[in-house]
Order: sequence, then structure tokens, then C-alpha cells
Amino acid sequence: MAKVTRATQMLEKAGIAFSLKTYDYDPDADSIGLQAAAAIGEDPGRVLKTLMALVDGKPVCVILPSDREVSMKKLAAAAGGKSAQMMKPADAERMTGYKVGGISPFGQMRKVPTVIEESALGNDYVYLNGGQRGLQIRLDPRAVVETLSALPAPVTA
Repeated sequence: MAKVTRATQMLEKAGIAFSLKTYDYDPDADSIGLQAAAAIGEDPGRVLKTLMALVDGKPVCVILPSDREVSMKKLAAAAGGKSAQMMKPADAERMTGYKVGGISPFGQMRKVPTVIEESALGNDYVYLNGGQRGLQIRLDPRAVVETLSALPAPVTA
């Protein structure tokens, strides 16, 4: 497995401290985020999932704990829109340049507005996808906000 991805390159360029953890990705898992948390032995609230959505038809990246579900109503409100829906997997792959199961909020092909569940900022560290299936990046959640200019907001159901 490559340890250098667009995600790790972006963090290195930004001078953000992080570490990597690999695990055996299970493509048949009911929840990719929960499977990743179990595989690396971490609380699912610390292992964040990256979802791509559309708010009023415009792409938005949303980051939330892997054991929570996004509220489309709250996401739309946080992003200043009226309605939100999940992006189709093929569209998310095209937009980010990553495969589903390996979508990182870092190093995406296009910069899009990013919203992070505000409760995630209560952790001293979190894990996010490293841009490849089976690769997690461990870092300070405040570094996520800083690097991506992410908007902290309550977006879980």
C-alpha cells in the first residue's frame, strides 16, 4: 500500500503533524467507517467519515463521526442552503479523484466547501481517510478545520 497520497501530500505541504495507520479494508462491510474503527481499535466517534453531498445542487464535503448519520436538513442549513442530498458514488469519485471507501477530505481534485460535525472538535485526535482504502490519517481535529477552512456545525441526526 502506498503511504503517499494527494491527502498526505497536502498535509505535509501545509506543515500539519499527522501519522498513518493501515488496516485491512473490507469492501463488504455494512459501514466502512465502523469497520475501519474496529480494524484499528479506535472508538467510532474518533474515526470520522467523509461524505460528499449536494446542497442546493452544489457539492459539499461533510465530515462526521463514523457512528453517526448526517442530517440533510442540518447540513443544508450549515451550508447556507435549503436542501441537501447525498452525491451519487460515481459523481463523488469523479469530483474527488478518490474511490468510495477511500475518499479523503484532503487533496480532492476540486476544493469544495467543507462542514465538520462540531462535536468532533472535542477529541484530542481523530482519524480520517488517507485517500486510499485501508489508510487512515491521525491528526488534531483543529488541524482539519484549519487546513480545509472547514465550518464546524451540528450536522448529525
